[in-house]
Amino acid sequence: MNVLILGSGGREHAFAWKIAQSNLLTQLFIAPGNAGTLKFGINLDVNPNNFNDIKKVVLTYNIALVVVGPEEPLVLGIHDFFLKDEQLHKIAVIGPQQYAAQLEGSKEFAKEFMFRHNIPTAAYKSFTTSNLDEGYQFLETLQAPYVLKADGLAAGKGVLILNDLQDAKNELTEMLAHQKFGAASSKVVIEEFLDGIELSCFVLTDGKSYVNLPTAKDYKRIGEGDKGLNTGGMGAVSPVPFASEKLLKKIEETIIKPTIEGLQKDNIPYKGFIFFGIIKVDQEPMVIEYNCRMGDPETEVVIPLIESDFLELLIATGKNELHTKTIELKPESACTVMLVSGGYPEDYEKGKEILGLEKVEDSIAFHAGTTLKNEMVLTNGGRVIAVTSFGENYKEALKQSYKNIDKICFEGMNYRKDIGFDL
Repeated sequence: MNVLILGSGGREHAFAWKIAQSNLLTQLFIAPGNAGTLKFGINLDVNPNNFNDIKKVVLTYNIALVVVGPEEPLVLGIHDFFLKDEQLHKIAVIGPQQYAAQLEGSKEFAKEFMFRHNIPTAAYKSFTTSNLDEGYQFLETLQAPYVLKADGLAAGKGVLILNDLQDAKNELTEMLAHQKFGAASSKVVIEEFLDGIELSCFVLTDGKSYVNLPTAKDYKRIGEGDKGLNTGGMGAVSPVPFASEKLLKKIEETIIKPTIEGLQKDNIPYKGFIFFGIIKVDQEPMVIEYNCRMGDPETEVVIPLIESDFLELLIATGKNELHTKTIELKPESACTVMLVSGGYPEDYEKGKEILGLEKVEDSIAFHAGTTLKNEMVLTNGGRVIAVTSFGENYKEALKQSYKNIDKICFEGMNYRKDIGFDL
């Protein structure tokens, strides 16, 4: 079988690494891919959001399965594009249709879904420019800190947590009246602040059956001790040490099962991954957000812990046969540490040569933002390399990642030295 992965980050490199291990694979293609994915398949210079170009690729290379990595093509309706096309409709797409992708594409849609199906989450209200004054009044009824979320996709930057009421009112004005996050903040969800510790849960589902993937905890802030600006993710640990059997059972019963059943009740077909951003408040799990795809850098720790043939699971998902499969996981822990460009998440330069990758031993260097030019691996993004390692526990795994990071260098390289500090 020929498989196409859409995307260019660490998540897609991890998918390629795992899918390439399957005996069911004939040829792997990645669009557009990066310097790391070249080892496992053929990179194609195609934008995942250009559906007509994707169609040409699929027909040219006889693709039977498409795995969609990033959220944007899903929210733009790539799955629907395949279903409506005479030549593409029988090809399996792993990633939900446009309506279902609103679980990530619209904070309001996700909140309404959770409330409808009694899935525990924070109280909220939505506002636009037409009822801005009501937004100010709603903020006055809440206790600090105040949580403001752009309704649409804002590349992970559309959530603000503010301690001062006047600051919250000012930011609400900026988001709605002055489009601080563009069209994404034409509607803003304000919700109560939940205080607790966060973890990520993932399932692969065909809409009826599902398999649980390992849990993970990621670290979003650029600075140590979770200080500074938000990023796409500076590192991750899997499985989550504080996720006891009891907590996982509660998450399954009160969140995961009601979500899958809710999709069926609402007649929403769903094939692909669901990410549950969960916060444990006291001993109770609550949903902060859904994503309609795998997270990054969590994928770089979750996928390596899967023992089963990953492609076999994806094929079963495409055929609505996931109920016939079980998933086997490794007993170890995995950790990843992200190497980022100097200046990230603000302005940074690309095109810096990355040295020392060939010296990495007993770890996997997943490429997140790289490109190959004249045999040199160059930086091509804010987040550049995720160094993933295994260990008996997360501390052992982290030690191994940091040992290998010492062998890698590029101008301006930065990383957090305290991943797992709060565990």
